[in-house]
Amino acid sequence: MPFNDRNEAADRLVEKLSPYRGQHPLVLAIPRGAVPMAKRIADALQGELDVVLVRKLGTPFNAEFAIGSVDESGWTYVADYAASVGATPAYIEQEKQRQMEIMRRRRAQYMPTRPPIDPSGRIVIVVDDGLATGATMISALHALRAKKPAKLICAVPVAPPDTIEKVASYCDEVVCLEMPYDFRAVGQFYRDFPQVEDEEVVAILREAGNKT
Repeated sequence: MPFNDRNEAADRLVEKLSPYRGQHPLVLAIPRGAVPMAKRIADALQGELDVVLVRKLGTPFNAEFAIGSVDESGWTYVADYAASVGATPAYIEQEKQRQMEIMRRRRAQYMPTRPPIDPSGRIVIVVDDGLATGATMISALHALRAKKPAKLICAVPVAPPDTIEKVASYCDEVVCLEMPYDFRAVGQFYRDFPQVEDEEVVAILREAGNKT
């Protein structure tokens, strides 16, 4: 396993992202697992922390297997294999609405007193704790590109090579530490990979908001 835990993965990403230290980058986490990592990266790079809310669209029979993703605006990415695993257009629309409602609730929970930080003209680093299909990262990058950042970077500890190839076209730079071909799940590459709870996310974002 390449990583003991998310902290070690974050520290190794900091080494690769060190050219952006002192340029006040905006470090955006895809909740929930990446939020503690993004905080660590933002602190090390003297940057600013926020979240980008996107949700994967699960298959009809396996909510964890992504057939696509949706951002807060409703823009939807659908993988080319979606129909082959039983995802009809009607199912995709229903799943999209369900995930958008979850995002509305999380936005109200995570940042009840302030709007999202504007990425326009900023160096923006989008962090996740790993990519499998890359669906949620693609939606995140698409949503952010529309807001005209100066530079858009995807930073992840681990992802399969074909996923990195897909994601690369949505951003200016990809930083990925490990690209194994034998990829089954993100958690297989961490010795310690606990679930991050909403309460921890809220506490980290509240602390970050108090610094600004």
